Amino acid sequence: MNAATVAAGAAGARIASRILALREARFAARLLAGDATLWGGDAARHEAVGRRLGWVRSAGPMLRRAGEFKAFASEVAGEGFTRVLLLGMGGSSLAPEVLARVHGVRPGGLPLAVLDDTSPAAVRAALEGGDPARTLVLVASKSGGTVEVTSFEKACFARAGATLGPRAGRAFAAITDPGTPLVAHARARGYRAVFTNPADIGGRYSALSCFGLVPAALLGLDPAALCRSALEELAGFEADGGTALEAGAALGELALAGRDKLTLVLPPEWAPLGAWIEQLVAESTGKEGRGILPVDGEPTGGPEAYGDDRVFVALEPAGGASEAAGSLASLASAGHPVLRWSRPGIDSLGAEFLRWEFVTAVAGAVLGVNPFDEPDVAEAKAASQRVLARGGAGAAAEPRARSGARSLHAPAAVAVDGADERAWAAAFLGLVRPGDYVAVLAWMHRTDARAAALEGLRSALRRGSRAAVTLGHGPRYLHSTGQLHKGGAANGVFLQLTCDEGDEPIPGEAHGFATLRAAQAAGDLEVLARHARRVARVHLGADPDAGLARLARAFEEAAARR
Repeated sequence: MNAATVAAGAAGARIASRILALREARFAARLLAGDATLWGGDAARHEAVGRRLGWVRSAGPMLRRAGEFKAFASEVAGEGFTRVLLLGMGGSSLAPEVLARVHGVRPGGLPLAVLDDTSPAAVRAALEGGDPARTLVLVASKSGGTVEVTSFEKACFARAGATLGPRAGRAFAAITDPGTPLVAHARARGYRAVFTNPADIGGRYSALSCFGLVPAALLGLDPAALCRSALEELAGFEADGGTALEAGAALGELALAGRDKLTLVLPPEWAPLGAWIEQLVAESTGKEGRGILPVDGEPTGGPEAYGDDRVFVALEPAGGASEAAGSLASLASAGHPVLRWSRPGIDSLGAEFLRWEFVTAVAGAVLGVNPFDEPDVAEAKAASQRVLARGGAGAAAEPRARSGARSLHAPAAVAVDGADERAWAAAFLGLVRPGDYVAVLAWMHRTDARAAALEGLRSALRRGSRAAVTLGHGPRYLHSTGQLHKGGAANGVFLQLTCDEGDEPIPGEAHGFATLRAAQAAGDLEVLARHARRVARVHLGADPDAGLARLARAFEEAAARR
């Protein structure tokens, strides 16, 4: 089943017509030739797109650099390092996290942790997670100036300096584009290595570049094998577009028809890939009032659990049925579109990275958007900087209501006051209309217990609204689904959760991580409101676990009454 199996229901004819049109227009060959006109627009768009197509054939040049990456990993392990801490955000951190979670550590490799969370608690946990003398800190930033990564680096370098003194730089390496501020910074601080990535590869399309392959080598994986797997996918796309063209055409057409909630059905061994797909698809397609919303990590239900805005994409093991096969058959029989394809195993992860990149590029062309820019991400960054200049305080008015340590900030459309959190929940659910989605935006350190509580809240929201419900953690989602939240269709309803987690200093800055994080959350809230999105914030206080448990119960009770 390497070819896509598409059960498209009523949209089958228009999808087949689109696939035929794309093949007649030689879409695959033109993409591989770097034709920037495939995504419409004017000369300025064509020029911008032309600077972002390096990912298409990156596996070949990177295959030739695989020995460089492996030699570096061997050097690091040979000098007694026992851990890698990657500092990144968005595209620079998600692919390495997928590699670490899917493959784990191979013989001779080092465990790799990712810090992409400005929560003071998350920063503390990362700093205390290992001996700084034996931790290689990998600083990954395409622009070389991402505020989160820069702040993380300052904290990590100060801690390494306290142990290693002038030799601290030998515990650091960088991945960035040529000529960025990080290149000069790394050299000034004596970093062990600086890997420069081709500038024509955008962050979320960078899995098969230095940003993905250097961490892969450090994990003990073979970067050459990842590249060869991708080259096999490239050969299939080169022929007639293959599965990627079929799937991209289907997702684009279904989104135009209102089926814009891409619900991922992944087997356990592939489940970590969902967060990477989420960023790739949402940030690439969510603009000009259109977009495709990936729904990752949602348990598969029966046909009656879904509205008519869903499309299901399932990755299945080759030669056998997945655990979800029965559910997928029921969904298809009920008229829900279902796309399925298979992979022989996790060793084909490189191919799956490239397939989804092709899928997304095709879907963007069908939707008529530029899948290689992220205009509204910059707006959120600018808003955060303005709030930071005000000391981290947002422009929000006094809370509409309080309940113990918890407080509710909401627009006048949320008709509620008082201390009954069940009333807060009912009012929020009342904002959701057919075809909407709900996004939980959690600004708190991720722990296993908290993840379970957030999934409980997510389930209650889904039962109470019958809408697709996504879960994003700040600031990660700002570089992922945040683009779609503002630039896509106005069909999102947002619940932002904040809390108090103490503080950690940022060396050289007057503010600490608590202030930075507050500014990011407040800036995003302001931008969502400016785009006339329906959004409410609940501040959970200094005991976020207790506050989250109470809020989840309130939504469960509210859902049961609907």
